[in-house]
Amino acid sequence: MRIACLPGDGIGPEVTAEALRALAVLPVAVEVVELPFGGAAIDAFGEPLPNDTLAACRDADAVLLGAVGGPRWDGGDVRPEEGLLGLRKALDVYANLRPATHGGVDLLVVRELVGGLYFGARGVRDDGTVFDTCEYHPSQVERVARRAFELAQARSGRLVSVDKANVLDTSRLWRRVVTELAAAYPDVELRHALVDSFAIELALAPESLDVVLTENMFGDILSDLASGVAGGLGLAASASLGDRGPGIFEPVHGSAPDIAGTGTANPAAMLRSLALALEHALERRDLADVLRDAVDGALVTSPTRDQGGAATTTEFGDAVVASLEHRLTTEEMTWATTPS
Repeated sequence: MRIACLPGDGIGPEVTAEALRALAVLPVAVEVVELPFGGAAIDAFGEPLPNDTLAACRDADAVLLGAVGGPRWDGGDVRPEEGLLGLRKALDVYANLRPATHGGVDLLVVRELVGGLYFGARGVRDDGTVFDTCEYHPSQVERVARRAFELAQARSGRLVSVDKANVLDTSRLWRRVVTELAAAYPDVELRHALVDSFAIELALAPESLDVVLTENMFGDILSDLASGVAGGLGLAASASLGDRGPGIFEPVHGSAPDIAGTGTANPAAMLRSLALALEHALERRDLADVLRDAVDGALVTSPTRDQGGAATTTEFGDAVVASLEHRLTTEEMTWATTPS
């Protein structure tokens, strides 16, 4: 198995290093190829997604991505974020899964990732007007909705689809397609919600929610809100999946340039993203669960600054590695050689 590792910018290399340390302890044969991406690639090659990086990602079983962007590249002709959007589009990872689990909260945001406002036509007209276009084809809605229904089936059987159907034509299309598809999943309870009122529901009663389906921009915002009510961005992982080819596994928190190099970044989200890669790309749910347990334990024994503690990035990683090594040496690890 091969993982394409894109450390990227800001705290990306710092948190990625801790994920690779944990991966090295686990009993799974994986080749890791580290590649330039984002601002670091702009500095070295003049573009955020070099052809060699994209080719290596296509050939990999999974892409582990740290973070992109920062003020260093603001105002330039090419932005690091263009590489991120380009990679998502090239790999067609249309279903972005963002779990938020903490205390009594256990929900999953399923965000459409390669359509909508972020990928529509944009530009500047002669009169100075700037525009960004939001558009969706029914097939784009149908495939991500099907993924959400299947996930809801495997969880509580409850799905809420979030849109702005009282105003937007794209949202009315979204609601129609999701409603029609619901007939194929009679065991899933579907309800629709408007994004503004749903944001209040998510903030006040997140423990009542399970699977949340929504479009690209709404999903970007709502998943960050979900992270906020479930312990903060330092804990938030994501998996971006398509129907074939490698998925992209990355923390939600971004490059956090204000704390880069200080040793205070929380690597929990990156480690949880690695767990998602183990589960979805390498089909090792057993190893993924062991890693999640180690991260949960480290959050108690060695919390970082954002979690009210004083552990450094490396010290948190030390706690995770120590937990994994303890499990390996003290238990009968039937999961060590047998995939689940």
